[in-house]
Amino acid sequence: QVQLVESGGGLVQTGGSLRLSCTASERYAMGWFRQVAGKGREFVATISWSGDRTTYTDLVKGRFTILREGKTTVYLQMNSLKPEDTAIYYCAAGSDGTRWSDYDYWGQGTQVTVSS
Repeated sequence: QVQLVESGGGLVQTGGSLRLSCTASERYAMGWFRQVAGKGREFVATISWSGDRTTYTDLVKGRFTILREGKTTVYLQMNSLKPEDTAIYYCAAGSDGTRWSDYDYWGQGTQVTVSS
């Protein structure tokens, strides 16, 4: 069973930055999704197993960056945050697809709140 441990969420003002981290027990392609109460899990970004390919939702392109450090740690650097970025953010391990079903393992989630 692959385990994912996330950290880095918190409260920030509009325009601020946060960095989320996720460490897996094994090396996989990894992604970030987010979810707001009452809505489905939304794709944010993904990075390939080798780290040479990344994909972003248009909603965060140019503001968020996903990157790998070593074999099992992935970061989501979030800049120019907006109130609509407020959500629980989940790290996932699996393929580098954009659907939640592309991933087999999920972290516990970390809350990101952006105040206006």
